[in-house]
Amino acid sequence: MKSLFKLCVVLSAAILLSSCGSGIKISSDYDRTVEFSGYKTYSFYQFSDKGPGLSELNRDRIINSIKKELEKKGLTENNTNPDVLVNATTIAKDKKQVTGTTNYYGYGGYYRPYSLSPGFSGTTTYNVYEYRDGSLIIDFIDAATKKLVWQGTGNKEIDVPLKNAETLIPEAVTKILAGFPPKKK
Repeated sequence: MKSLFKLCVVLSAAILLSSCGSGIKISSDYDRTVEFSGYKTYSFYQFSDKGPGLSELNRDRIINSIKKELEKKGLTENNTNPDVLVNATTIAKDKKQVTGTTNYYGYGGYYRPYSLSPGFSGTTTYNVYEYRDGSLIIDFIDAATKKLVWQGTGNKEIDVPLKNAETLIPEAVTKILAGFPPKKK
């Protein structure tokens, strides 16, 4: 019985910790005909920034985080003859979300038949929520064929400027690259 209780406590803690994550949505896709084990070297192809807000410091943090993750995966940087090219793109868009709530009140009508006037009245309140939607897209392009072979995307609503960018950016890059190289099925 004690072991069941301990198991429940451990599972509850794991669920709680996983729900406290950064809230980044991750997706990836890849060419299923490519043999990824042949990729041993990489080079940065391009870094593009679409939208307002990416500082040079954060750009360097992204590039350095990608380099560290690829090193952990056994790839080495080779700018003269790479197997795969890495392209990183950041996209930031200012967005608005509008919601409306209508409150009906008054006398008469179907619910209060004792009034002389059968109409209802009400007010509608609109709420406008402005936020910035940010995405980081990491592409891997086969250097020989120049074809896209893997793409990972991280997307998050950014409501305030990043305060701990030196830890948040590497965490996001790690999550995005967790599926690279894809496992054979």
